[in-house]
Amino acid sequence: MKVKVISILEDNYMYLVIEESTKEAVAVDAAVPKRLLEIIRKEGVALKAILTTHHHWDHARGNEELAKLYPDLRVYGADERIGALTNRVAHNEVLKFGDINVRCLFTPCHTSGHTCYFMWEDNSPDAPALFSGDTLFVGGCGRFFEGTAEQMYKNLMDVLAALPKETKVFCGHEYAVRNLKFALKVEPENESVKKKLAWAKLRDDEDLPTVPSTLQDEFQYNPFLRVSEEAVQKFTGKTDPVDVLRALRTEKDNFKKPKERLNPQAMLAFEWGLFSPFLEKK
Repeated sequence: MKVKVISILEDNYMYLVIEESTKEAVAVDAAVPKRLLEIIRKEGVALKAILTTHHHWDHARGNEELAKLYPDLRVYGADERIGALTNRVAHNEVLKFGDINVRCLFTPCHTSGHTCYFMWEDNSPDAPALFSGDTLFVGGCGRFFEGTAEQMYKNLMDVLAALPKETKVFCGHEYAVRNLKFALKVEPENESVKKKLAWAKLRDDEDLPTVPSTLQDEFQYNPFLRVSEEAVQKFTGKTDPVDVLRALRTEKDNFKKPKERLNPQAMLAFEWGLFSPFLEKK
């Protein structure tokens, strides 16, 4: 099982997962068909399915075009708002593509239908992979657009934390430097945060991705996974883990917003896909 990390748009990632023995492939969050097709041709593989984490345009807008190009293509997801959806998945449902197994993990909060995909290969010594969309990022978590802190806590601490610690995390956006700067504000004495931030800055300078991380590493520097730590509780002034998570999200939403970013209403419009008709190719 080979994972191709494909940088698209401003800071998104989409992925092509290849079963090397059969040269069949599954795409995750296929938002830019042209770029995906370039990789498919270069790798000489056959696209069999798309796994979509959620319906936002920057994760799902390529589905319809790809479905037209591949009439037998299966599009999986947990939200009817996902374009070209053929198979609606349920929590803990297992899909199989040759030797590749995919467990669907329902993680509602960023959107009400968000799903992460846990993937492993039969008889392989390689670590499993988690495609976490906009639920878990390197050093951070997704915004609570359609959910609550209670839901995100369950997603992070019950659903994802139960996975093997060596699991590689492939998230939906390149937010590592920004997230880790916030993590350093939360825990200024955390050496793991300092080291990861320095590394992420070097990667950013070289225009290289910071994915994948591992679940084990995330628990060392990601404040949203460290809500029971004394330093994180002290920063938020809360002790209940859900309250800590809620306070962290509020603080992060207001943390050093770049001046060039759109106002909150416009950002929400982009997240909800309201501008997507104007961005489609004619």
